[in-house]
Amino acid sequence: MKNKIYSLVIGLVLLAGVHQACGQGTRFFRITGPAATSILAFDPDGTMVWTNALPGTNYTIQTLSSPAGGADWVDYVQLPVTNGINTNLLISFHPPAGMAFIPGGLFQMGDSLDGNPWGDAPVTTVHVSAFYLDRTDVREALWQQIYDWALNHGYSFDDPGSVFDEYTKGPNYPVVDVNWYDCVKWCNARSEMEGRPPAYYTDGSQATLYRTGDIDITNDCVNWVAGYRLPTEAEWEKAARGGLSGQRFPWGNTISWDQANYYGDPLSLAPNGYAYDLAKAIDYDPAFSDGDNRDYPYSNPVNYFAPNGFGVYDMAGNVWQQCWDWYGTYGGGSDPRGPTSGSYRVFRGGGWGNDAFDCRAAYRDGYYPALNYGSIGFRTVLPSGQ
Repeated sequence: MKNKIYSLVIGLVLLAGVHQACGQGTRFFRITGPAATSILAFDPDGTMVWTNALPGTNYTIQTLSSPAGGADWVDYVQLPVTNGINTNLLISFHPPAGMAFIPGGLFQMGDSLDGNPWGDAPVTTVHVSAFYLDRTDVREALWQQIYDWALNHGYSFDDPGSVFDEYTKGPNYPVVDVNWYDCVKWCNARSEMEGRPPAYYTDGSQATLYRTGDIDITNDCVNWVAGYRLPTEAEWEKAARGGLSGQRFPWGNTISWDQANYYGDPLSLAPNGYAYDLAKAIDYDPAFSDGDNRDYPYSNPVNYFAPNGFGVYDMAGNVWQQCWDWYGTYGGGSDPRGPTSGSYRVFRGGGWGNDAFDCRAAYRDGYYPALNYGSIGFRTVLPSGQ
């Protein structure tokens, strides 16, 4: 049976117009699925209520910013049918400052567009609960603010983070040179400073807050519904894809210097380059290497390029982003949190010195959590409801 499309273009323009702080702009939604369904209501908090769905199937919500012509509808989130009447929070009109709402639902993690080479996430269907994610990488200015507070409240760090060095250029650029342990402790400090319950503890009893040392904390050391934390690998990839399905990058299947800061290696100029790379030279992005590949490249300001469909910036290129999970095989299911142990922690997204292959949404890599690099930063998650 052909998919049928049911549109919801009521109310949202008025609500978004009142709540300019929503950060995701005016939205219109429609639902596609294999059986007749109907939208009963769209609540003031952004929850869509819908019914008459076919049990055992999944439905896709599509969105566009203007109903004129209806030609630019794109996937936003896939929803499973759970009962006769379904409610799904699709948008947040009052997200925490500087954060974007990532709606809960199913998505296809990984892809096989490039033959599933080493390092790519295998194709797996995953359900991720709704959450908030920093719209940008953690900036140097924010890192320094929380870091200074933490040093006066019982925290210790191995790395102070890079400020005004050869990799970054100022307070509105991503902080780098911070190891995984320091990122986790910084998340706790950010939670405490804002009066939120922290997420990370030193052991499974969750009696002692993690503030010092390099401790390989495990899944049971985390209060998953409280405080700032690093994204899981599944959360990161869902946010990176911006609601699109089966695409290489957060905006589609090709990449250019108009969309991201990375090392160009296009097939049009190099026999071993990439057909999906539309860079104009075999070189670093000239906007961030002073126009000459003999000069060392650097990151771009955190909101320089356009955001993806969820309103999140720089999920491909610029700086790598650290995740919670140990590097290894992961499963599907609901809210996966990776292997229980390992040697490396996952990082994602590629960076200014990496080519288009590494910047794909499916690509994954890992590194020792005690090490710090000038091309690796991070961003944080807050659970929905915080």
